[in-house]
Amino acid sequence: MSKIFQHIKGDRAIWAIVAALAIFSFMPVYSASTNLVYVVGNGSTFGHLIKHATLLLFGFLIIYGVHRIPYRYFSGGSAIMLPVVFILLIVTLAQGTTIGGANASRWIRIGGVGFQTSTLAGLVLMVYVARYLAKNKEKPILFKESLLQLWLPVGLILIVILPANFSTTAIIFMMVLVLCFIGGYPLKYISFILGAGIVALLFFVLIAKAFPDAMPNRVQTWQSRIESFSKEGSKEAYQVEKAKIAIATGGTFGVGPGKSVQKNFLPQSSSDFIYAIIVEEFGLFGGVVLILVYFLLLFRVFVVLKKTTTIFGTLLVIGAGLPIVFQATINMAVATNLFPVTGQTLPLVSSGGTSIWMTCIALGMILSVSASKEETEEDILDDNPLDILHETID
Repeated sequence: MSKIFQHIKGDRAIWAIVAALAIFSFMPVYSASTNLVYVVGNGSTFGHLIKHATLLLFGFLIIYGVHRIPYRYFSGGSAIMLPVVFILLIVTLAQGTTIGGANASRWIRIGGVGFQTSTLAGLVLMVYVARYLAKNKEKPILFKESLLQLWLPVGLILIVILPANFSTTAIIFMMVLVLCFIGGYPLKYISFILGAGIVALLFFVLIAKAFPDAMPNRVQTWQSRIESFSKEGSKEAYQVEKAKIAIATGGTFGVGPGKSVQKNFLPQSSSDFIYAIIVEEFGLFGGVVLILVYFLLLFRVFVVLKKTTTIFGTLLVIGAGLPIVFQATINMAVATNLFPVTGQTLPLVSSGGTSIWMTCIALGMILSVSASKEETEEDILDDNPLDILHETID
């Protein structure tokens, strides 16, 4: 065991938090999977548990592999991956699946495995933004130049994600703006970009409403979710109502592991609404402890920030770590009816391969920064993306 720990670098507390979340996730995923087995008729509970365990195992291998990579390579790597991700998003939009007759062009199948490209795009985009801000930290930012170098790539990625996944688009956009604010991008320019984003969204909605068959979009789904946030009778309101019943039933200490009743009525009990099942089975105590674990992860991210010696490293940790906690907050807010239904999973706890693996890549990046020795800004930002390709080939 000691030999294994010798190869594990970086913040040990983050490793412990990730391991704790992964181990804890087995019980609620196993319990909630009975809905898929006995109500939907999909597989067996043991099969879902094995699948979840396999995804987590590969996730830990991803963390280990990524955290061994010097984080300076992520700077040039983001520039290489950005056009690749853009192409994948276009393919996803064109070939994405349809669920229940509605457009759900979020997934493509690669080698028989479903892959949600928007989660990868969000992570790559955050690293790219961190790279841009770090490169321009010591010189005045010209808005016209930043439009081409920063906001054009951001806009192209978000435009391709938007038709099928508004919630992910909104989260990525807000995280980019937060990262820009922290990275010293002028506030007046951020305000302009925010206004332009809102106008672009309204324009897209109007076009989609006027020409509903012109492009795949989920505008009607967004509208129904917003309307159902304060109304009853819709599918989303039904899910939220069952989630609220589950939370109320849990009381202080819950009904006990595996004894949830509402898991049989919640369609997304093992993913989007797993927090409600956790509170039902482990009570308010379990729900609060889980919240504290995510905030402990956020605290350790700030500890890594304090020790980071480069601007890019600092922005990379923020860009990779903040979205994880933000996504967890949104998932729990949806389950408690504080936010409209968004389809965001609970990181490292909900079932689902792409979400788990992208979270693991982000955590690997954070651990890579925390494990790094003294780096200089020049060593990181002078990396040419083509040089990285040559080193990889060699």
